[in-house]
Amino acid sequence: MRTAFDFSPLYRSTVGFDRLFNLLDQSSQIETMTNWPPYNIEKKGEDQYVITMAIAGFSTDEIEITQKESQLVVSGQKKGSEEGRQYLHHGIATRAFRQTFNLADHVKVIGASLENGLLTVDLKREVPEALKPRRIEISTGSKAQPQQIEHKAA
Repeated sequence: MRTAFDFSPLYRSTVGFDRLFNLLDQSSQIETMTNWPPYNIEKKGEDQYVITMAIAGFSTDEIEITQKESQLVVSGQKKGSEEGRQYLHHGIATRAFRQTFNLADHVKVIGASLENGLLTVDLKREVPEALKPRRIEISTGSKAQPQQIEHKAA
């Protein structure tokens, strides 16, 4: 059982994180309403993640995975007809679903597979070289003066 957290003390000491706190509040409320299909989110390495969803009864052509910017949407719709079947007990859920995951910047889907009723979505964070931190050398003494960059005449 999850408990609700009060983020109000953090609002007083942070600036610009209100969207993050709102998402956390929403996720705790939504989780109680949308708990199907069950899923796990696992960190496999420094920049690798896996989402595993239990979707027994669905085939690959009944599932759609879409990534648009920072959202990953996994949806499923059964195509088979239930007509003519008489169930004595119907316990396997085959209802349509739509699960949305908010992804961090530069996280991309690198693959997906369906095996034994488990959908596995592999994710990887690929930060562009231009955005990676780089070490700046500090010079001292006579080297401390900025160097002039010469431009060649056309």
